[in-house]
Amino acid sequence: MMKRAEEIKTARQLEEVIETIRREGLGQTNIDHKTGIRYGVISIHEVTQAWCDSSEPYYVVCCPYCGQELKKGFDAKRCPSCYKVFEDGDFDYIEPSSYYIKSNEYIAEQGYDDHDIFIIKSPYYTLCQFCSPCAPGAGDLMNHTPDGIKAYCFGHDWFDGERAPYPVYSVKTGKLVEPKK
Repeated sequence: MMKRAEEIKTARQLEEVIETIRREGLGQTNIDHKTGIRYGVISIHEVTQAWCDSSEPYYVVCCPYCGQELKKGFDAKRCPSCYKVFEDGDFDYIEPSSYYIKSNEYIAEQGYDDHDIFIIKSPYYTLCQFCSPCAPGAGDLMNHTPDGIKAYCFGHDWFDGERAPYPVYSVKTGKLVEPKK
């Protein structure tokens, strides 16, 4: 629980308040404001096969000469900034900036060089601890706890053996979703 300014009397109490702000993101970051459910964060190593099968690459295409982002992406014929005309092979070695899923069930994204997947929308949630300061306000799905925060998560079918390593609840009903036997 956050302390009011009048209640902070020691440096240690101030440090605790600052840590709470960093960890929880003042309640405004990494959260679905319509449902109050936090974004869930999970390592790609927990769902590697399902993620590789389901996610799509997202490219931010930039001019190879000046670095200007190209709104037309790979369809651009010339750069609107430096006016260079593109040639075959100019975009042969471009890497995706991230991988994502956007479906009727899930919205999730993993940065190109990041091992974590952010689950932004899901029909499921679990109860877990807040993430570290690197994802303020988000939930760390692998640190589930019965009195934790609600965070979007992947369903049982995303895991080997069709069983999630955390309890899965339905967003629609709030009831526990048992794994299929």
